[in-house]
Amino acid sequence: MAFPVSPDHALVLFSGGQDSATCLAWALDRYTHVETIGFRYGQRHAVELTCRDPLRDSLRTPRLGADHMIDLTATIAGLGATAMTSDAEIVMTAEGLPSTFVPGRNLLFLTCAASLAFRRGIKRIVAGVCETDYSGYPDCRDDTVKAMQLALNLGMNRRFVLETPLMWRDKAATWELARSLGGDALVEAIRVESHSCYLGDRTHLHDWGYGCGTCPACELRADGWKRWRAEG
Repeated sequence: MAFPVSPDHALVLFSGGQDSATCLAWALDRYTHVETIGFRYGQRHAVELTCRDPLRDSLRTPRLGADHMIDLTATIAGLGATAMTSDAEIVMTAEGLPSTFVPGRNLLFLTCAASLAFRRGIKRIVAGVCETDYSGYPDCRDDTVKAMQLALNLGMNRRFVLETPLMWRDKAATWELARSLGGDALVEAIRVESHSCYLGDRTHLHDWGYGCGTCPACELRADGWKRWRAEG
């Protein structure tokens, strides 16, 4: 049985990365009850999932509700391997997309999140997608999210609102948003506890956090940190 719909409850797609951690802080600052959802899908950087509990602990308030973990490993593996789900080299493909692109991944995530939100009586779904500083994934674009909101609302007969607080923020602005939400303590928690590196490297701690320092995710995060520190 579905819960009654509450317009002030939110569900955050929470991977354990910088962007989703910032989105969780953003949601907790705005809504009276916030739940999280994570996905295991055979990602080579599955270490990100171990970062979720420490980040939730650092952000814990009475507003923070249940966490939900969905296993999509078999589903995504059955659709073919990418550099995000195997040891394949990270390169640009002939289609102009990075080989880390998992076709349909974010669409599947949003569908699963909406299905859970339907049952939990949650109106707002928060995702850390962005088309300002991103890896070129078409399912991170604003047009994609708007189309998904329409499809989900029609398909589930529900008025979900898909929130994307980082859509027009680059990585420097994302660090600044974290500071505005939780000060230096939140910045430090995200810097040390979150994970972005595609290779799953948690052995090298840089100024901007853990990572290999050379994959596209690390380069974006490091560049954003450098620009934010220079601006601040």
